[in-house]
Amino acid sequence: MKAAILKQLGPLEPFHLVDLPTRSPGAGEVSIKVRATSINVVDTKIRAGMGDIAPAGDIVLGCDVAGIIEAVGPGVTRFAIGDEVYGCAGGVKGRDGAYREQMITDARLLAKKPTSCTFEQAAALPLVSITAWEALVDRAQVKPGETVLVHGGTGGVGHIGVQLAKALGAIVHTTVSSDEKAQLAKKLGADVTINYRARQVVQYAAEETNGRGYDVVFDTVGSDNIAASLEALAVNGRCVSIVSLHTSPDLSALHMKNARLDLVLMLIPMLTGEGLERHGFILENVARLVDAGRIQPLLDDRVYSLDELILAHDHLASGAAIGKIAVRVS
Repeated sequence: MKAAILKQLGPLEPFHLVDLPTRSPGAGEVSIKVRATSINVVDTKIRAGMGDIAPAGDIVLGCDVAGIIEAVGPGVTRFAIGDEVYGCAGGVKGRDGAYREQMITDARLLAKKPTSCTFEQAAALPLVSITAWEALVDRAQVKPGETVLVHGGTGGVGHIGVQLAKALGAIVHTTVSSDEKAQLAKKLGADVTINYRARQVVQYAAEETNGRGYDVVFDTVGSDNIAASLEALAVNGRCVSIVSLHTSPDLSALHMKNARLDLVLMLIPMLTGEGLERHGFILENVARLVDAGRIQPLLDDRVYSLDELILAHDHLASGAAIGKIAVRVS
């Protein structure tokens, strides 16, 4: 089978298209004929040198996968040969990635893909959907009628966050960088769009909520945005961030508002081997929302092939992509 490998890590390291041997799935595993994958920030970070969570040997990246079950290992009962599935199922330490024609993975990480989606659309969903679900459902526990601020409402995680918060019954505000993206965010369900280049977080939080603040802030940006997001919270508010904290924000705003800050890293089950079935459960629920028209994956206009991975990574790094970048594998 064809696979795109990295021989070592580094921001300028090329992908090499090689032939790798196939293998049969073991207990609890399935073999997937990979039809598509998508590019995530974590893929680019591992390639750039985040070796502590990189796969070993010839490095095959790619967390997200959509494809067709070719074989099932002993003990697998949720899937059969021919099932169309999707998942965030590899590309990190101890797990082969999806930049390949055949992928062996733990069946618990998968769900049947939304029937209304192409393989490219389905491959764009897993990592960002699980991340948004863990942030808004598991941690923030968004309730109907609450006001939720989603930073970066047309980005990979953000565009799912906007739609999921809306599906949960929230009033959704989101930040964007242009009028074009504001229109797109509105189509995704945002009630209010905010150009973050024109106003600071604390300013628009006061103006758009009549001084009350947000019940929930979903931070997909990090850095200095964290401290401002905490200031934007209402009393008893919840802020959830998916970005590593490289500085120590002033947490006094949390104390004075009896508010909370949660951090989410959805890769933990894959890295630890614990709670893998939670990913499959979330993706089953996401598939139902997609097929009901409540969530739609937003794909960048350009779809790449397996031998164009460098271009796909560069496109994500440029910041010019809208939504997710898909890669067609077979």
